[in-house]
Amino acid sequence: MDGDSNVMENKSVNLRRKREETEDAGGKIAKTGTESCSDESENQRSVHEVITFKTSHLPAEHYDPDTTEPVSSALKSLDELLSWKPSSANPFNKATVPLEKRWPSLQDSQMRTLVCHDMMGGYLEDRFIQGAEVDTPYVFYHWEYIDIFNYFSHHMVTIPPVMWTNAAHKHGVLSLGTFITEWTEGEKICEVFLAGEEQYRSVADQLVQIAHCYGFDGWLINIENMLSQGSVKHMAPFLRYLTDQMHEQVPGSLVIWYDSVLEDGSLKWQNQLNNSNRVFFDACDGIFTNYNWTESSLEDMASDPAAQQRLADIYVGIDVFARGDVVGGKFETNKALELVRKHRLSTAIFAPGWVYECHDKEDFRKNQDKFWGLLSDFLYIHRPECPLPFISSFCQGYGSQFYWRGKVEQNKTWMNLSSQELQPLYVMENLEAGGWFQTQGCSEKVWTGGSSLLLEGIMPKSLSKICARIFSLHVPLASRTFISCVYHPSERVDISLELKTTDAAISEEMMIGNVIPVGLDEDHELVKQFTQSYGEQNADGWIIRCFLLEGSSNTLREVCVSVSRKEAESQDLPFNCRIGQIMVLDPESIFMPKLPIENMCVSDVVWHRGDVDVNGKATKVFLNATLHWSYPTRLQRYFRVYWRHVRGPDPRVGPGPPVLIGRAYSTVYRVVEIEVGHKFGVIDLLVEPVSKEGCCLPESHWGRQTLSYTQSSDT
Repeated sequence: MDGDSNVMENKSVNLRRKREETEDAGGKIAKTGTESCSDESENQRSVHEVITFKTSHLPAEHYDPDTTEPVSSALKSLDELLSWKPSSANPFNKATVPLEKRWPSLQDSQMRTLVCHDMMGGYLEDRFIQGAEVDTPYVFYHWEYIDIFNYFSHHMVTIPPVMWTNAAHKHGVLSLGTFITEWTEGEKICEVFLAGEEQYRSVADQLVQIAHCYGFDGWLINIENMLSQGSVKHMAPFLRYLTDQMHEQVPGSLVIWYDSVLEDGSLKWQNQLNNSNRVFFDACDGIFTNYNWTESSLEDMASDPAAQQRLADIYVGIDVFARGDVVGGKFETNKALELVRKHRLSTAIFAPGWVYECHDKEDFRKNQDKFWGLLSDFLYIHRPECPLPFISSFCQGYGSQFYWRGKVEQNKTWMNLSSQELQPLYVMENLEAGGWFQTQGCSEKVWTGGSSLLLEGIMPKSLSKICARIFSLHVPLASRTFISCVYHPSERVDISLELKTTDAAISEEMMIGNVIPVGLDEDHELVKQFTQSYGEQNADGWIIRCFLLEGSSNTLREVCVSVSRKEAESQDLPFNCRIGQIMVLDPESIFMPKLPIENMCVSDVVWHRGDVDVNGKATKVFLNATLHWSYPTRLQRYFRVYWRHVRGPDPRVGPGPPVLIGRAYSTVYRVVEIEVGHKFGVIDLLVEPVSKEGCCLPESHWGRQTLSYTQSSDT
């Protein structure tokens, strides 16, 4: 089904709603139903709950105390770190997207780029794992330029919120957490965990387990306090042991040292790699230098005989806020990066959220594109290396509304980076005779998600067409390849696709040139089967064109959008069009049967009291519960989660339509604050899989859990 024809938005759900009751009226309350999650293959089962108001057993570090929705959090003490167990991990914060391959690989990249996010202390709206309702969030989407993303906060053990790891992994970017100790308290912590081999191995083992459990790729180690002689002698062995264990348990992972402490234990930032901090560099995968370097510092590192085989592991720090005596920063960060690249070194760009924190939030997208555009001459485009299907609707992970096939599915602002799709190249190019074009995200006209790709510019009168590269990829093609492009056209221009491929049998870098796929009519067998499998996709103003590329066993390297004049004319032509989705499939996948959801169950039921009458009885009751199910996540784009009234106290009110609650990007979802009848009733909780290609399955393939409830005598 189309997602909005018979589905109402749940107006009563407000994930930021503070409970109306006082502690005297019941406080936060819980009743669990863990027995509903037994290992059974039966998909449609019923459970019964009695509404009781008791103190919640859910751990406060993993669930919002007001709504019980799942949140990401850090570990704030050594005791918390040493007592952590995989069994106590937050099940919602585990990455569901494996680290994709990219070309070239990290190991083959000679000048790498690390981004250290450092956004206003961390754990803002991004801590809400299932997304947040926020007007102007901070997000990142220039993944093609970077190799490593580090989530940073000043808590001792910073575990990246899962949405950042999912988005990074989708683009082949490593996601790192942070282990930090600071100042006087940090000295005390280091005295304890660096007291001896047993102690530092215990800490390292915990850090390895945490990264492995949550699915991220390593650690930035930031020791910003003095170390005693007893502590500093164990720091390099700690780093070496941690690095070795990370490599063994999480292949491809990294441990990076921040330039702070010297080998004698003193806290003195060097702003470079030298003999005073080399012992730590030698014990791990790299060093992130402090920011107050000079060109002389860069020359010293680039010519250091001991570092010649590891220049790529030297990440020269650049503070975008330009604090202290630094080169560049702000919108002149490119000046610093130019110097770093001149000496063929890697870089660590610190706090690029400056474009968000220090400017009008309404201009965030424009300023972020400007910032990364200025850097682009000194950055290197990485090609995601992925199998078919290749699909992107250009969603940046936030929006003013959520769209499905050109229609509003949920009419509220939202942010969830787990929904971010593979990002295109955001570019600004000047053409001859004053012409230009640019690509940028657009929230006004959207096909699916929160944004489309806006392609706009001025075609000079001397040109009949322009060709914009929007993806740089490494995707092996099938012998027959089906392509779908959804776009919203501009007047006086035509839109078409051009592809660039390489013949893998000859050379990865040998470009064959433009390949223009053959357009298919609506009555073509593949188009009819595509429409039958994925439903009618027409929406006002949007055009869907299907193509076929035959006789090719090549590798897709570039996807370009061609904009051409409809008529010959001798004047400049402004154009403004939106690309809603590009899909590249093996046509055989169109005919493959779709799988149903299995093993649907409910657990951790929590009841919240709303309004009460004069007798203290609840007149409003809110249901919170965790849903689990089984489904191959590699096949799905996301899952829609609904609830549906089946019956209640009033026999005149029959079963209702499904009410959309939200979207899940894993096989676990927390239903939050659903208002139900306060006496008794029966509801269905439903989960609909949406395939990567956008196929909506019949309800017989959905997961369903029927939940009946009655009030207890004290409610």
